[in-house]
Amino acid sequence: MSIDIHLSGRVADVVKETLPGLVADLVASGITAGDPALWGPDAEQEASNRLGWVQAVSVSRPLVPEIDALRAQFLEKGLTRFVLAGMGGSSLAPEVIAQTDGVPLVIVDSTAPGQVLAAIDGDAEAGGLDKTVLIVSSKSGSTVETDSAKRAFEAAYRDLGIDPAERIVVVTDPGSPLEEGARADGYRVFTADPTVGGRYSALTAFGLVPAGLAGVDLAELLDEAEATLLEVAIDSPENPALVLAAAIAGGSPRRDKLALISDGTHIVGLPDWIEQLVAESTGKQGTGILPVVMLPVSPELEENPEDLQVVRFVGDAGSRHLFEHHRGEILVSGTLGAQFLVWEYAVAIAGRMLGIDPFDQPDVESAKVAARGLLESRPQPAAPAFEEDGVEVRVSDPELAASGTIAGVLDALWARLSPTGYVSIQAYVDRHELAPLQGLRELVAADAHRPTTFGWGPRFLHSTGQYHKGGPANGVFLQITERTDVDVEIPGRPFTFGELIAAQAQGDASVLADGHGRPVVTLTLTDPQTDVLELFQAAE
Repeated sequence: MSIDIHLSGRVADVVKETLPGLVADLVASGITAGDPALWGPDAEQEASNRLGWVQAVSVSRPLVPEIDALRAQFLEKGLTRFVLAGMGGSSLAPEVIAQTDGVPLVIVDSTAPGQVLAAIDGDAEAGGLDKTVLIVSSKSGSTVETDSAKRAFEAAYRDLGIDPAERIVVVTDPGSPLEEGARADGYRVFTADPTVGGRYSALTAFGLVPAGLAGVDLAELLDEAEATLLEVAIDSPENPALVLAAAIAGGSPRRDKLALISDGTHIVGLPDWIEQLVAESTGKQGTGILPVVMLPVSPELEENPEDLQVVRFVGDAGSRHLFEHHRGEILVSGTLGAQFLVWEYAVAIAGRMLGIDPFDQPDVESAKVAARGLLESRPQPAAPAFEEDGVEVRVSDPELAASGTIAGVLDALWARLSPTGYVSIQAYVDRHELAPLQGLRELVAADAHRPTTFGWGPRFLHSTGQYHKGGPANGVFLQITERTDVDVEIPGRPFTFGELIAAQAQGDASVLADGHGRPVVTLTLTDPQTDVLELFQAAE
């Protein structure tokens, strides 16, 4: 078996109760046959154009020799550094594939100026722009972050006297504005199956082209997925996708927080890909499953909240030691290709169980609209409620700032949590320069005593952003932004990367607070290199 799932305790009882209904309803074979009626009449039109991922393994096979041949051409020219500009489903899967295979692939999924500049400049070990191939990946062909990165790279290539057509590869849907422009500019273009949504596209051109150009053995990845095709297609209690769906979406009361923990698995970064798949697929109509990426020893595991279900990715799910020490958890092991396919099936099935359409993302556009409005009107940022040690504090409700201290503001924010609530930390900063900020997740979880998510902005807007607006109204939000002298022009646009990321942060905050009544605190680091420690101290 290419994937192994072990259950015990309450979750095993839930699955035992739930599986017969899923088997009797022929859900697995229905998905495999492309039946769009499985999710109800309201979702049928969307689902009829979103089930191509079921056939991704066979459809993608012919791509492999094309990708391998193009990589060989690049290497022959001395081009050995590969950069991917993409967001959400266009970057998360290839990042996991490349990391797991130990292949270097630079990901540009941010509008933080310093991060974009570092991607363009390269480094001494990997080489600079003169050795770089850029893969531009966007399903819609109009993603603002990806388009901005493309423009910046094109200008940088031309400054070095390099024809961008020799260095840029495009992955997009047929007929998108990106395809039209790329072909006119002479770029190499790969078009993907338009009946596959972004977060289900791991085994399509969106996942394979960047990873394959970087050097991953794509045939092996597809073989791994193919080995589990029969397992996920049959209506049987042994179907791992049915088991997983029942485990994460079954039960009454349902546990709607899902801890995702890598603990001994060879796969690197899988929870980050699953986070988008689960949050964006299920977080709508006031319901959903909130994925929370954790460490093996995160505070939530000790407190064991009743609404938290744990998925632990391990080297051997059947290990006696693991089984005895992690009772009540979902233990999963298997190959990466199998994980992709099983989770796609399982989340689609979970959507049916929740009574929602797992293929749309109705609330994602609101933050984009707000950001565009801010870029057009260019309003002055609101004055901070107060400043402490170089950190500016802004709040959606003046009562949150009554204490006049960062520690007091955070305590006030945690006090807004309901017994079933969660904290979302959103860091709109250069994640390479300020990587230690991710450690705030553990400190906040311990302090707030509730499940806590962490997302790099604007990357998370294409992931958990849908859940924040469309899911249960029980989140509180901590934004972290930075003020930096580093900025990068976006050729052909009337705004810079610095202005863009500021608008994205402010726009999302306004949608959360004004549009959805969520409490939001924004901490702006005026000297990021020295203020990180202050945040840690305040959180403690």
